Amino acid sequence: MATEVRIDLDRRRRTGSPEIVFGQNKTDEQIIRACERLLAVEPRVIVSRVGRERMEQLASALGDVTVEQPYPGETVILARPDAPIVRSIGHVAVITAGTSDLSAAGEAATVAFELGCRVTVVADVGIAGLHRLVQPLRDLIADDVAVIIVAAGMDGALPTVVTGLVDVPVIGLPTSVGYGVASGGNTALGTMLSSCTPGLAVVNIDNGVGAGVFAARIAHAAARHNQGSR
Repeated sequence: MATEVRIDLDRRRRTGSPEIVFGQNKTDEQIIRACERLLAVEPRVIVSRVGRERMEQLASALGDVTVEQPYPGETVILARPDAPIVRSIGHVAVITAGTSDLSAAGEAATVAFELGCRVTVVADVGIAGLHRLVQPLRDLIADDVAVIIVAAGMDGALPTVVTGLVDVPVIGLPTSVGYGVASGGNTALGTMLSSCTPGLAVVNIDNGVGAGVFAARIAHAAARHNQGSR
């Protein structure tokens, strides 16, 4: 069985987003090989589903790189010494229903940040205490947020609520958090896909990478539009 790691070094040119190393189920050798090849052309490399502790152990094999973890979860950044400062183009918000949703939300926030967005994270404002959501939403809209990612497990209802209160795109990020019939995020996913509130798009369960990339593209497009209209 072939175990070769094949890295798409041309992805940033084609799509505006670099390849992201998915660490889950990869061996240490496979992660190191993938990161080596990306670091040869990218000053900063995103590695998801690996965790900071494991990545710091592996980083010694990658030469002069630092491991950064700007947000909670299992997604980290490898940075070469010549890595530029990440620019802030467009404002992305990441809201979580519960603190337990922060791993998937942190993945989304890290990706959006690394793709050049200003990111605001608001945690633990789920529908069990909906009053907690009101002021953060007001603050985000006043601060020209371009898109909002809403991470929720259990019943997955928060994205529908948020979408009905704002005039910017909302991305539902179902998480695998929840008891029994929450079914590892399937209930949250079904709730979001069944939403009656227009303006909500939904990614797969725990797919913070997909949510972060999608949000960054929306935020960048909004920033270009705003600059062009001035």
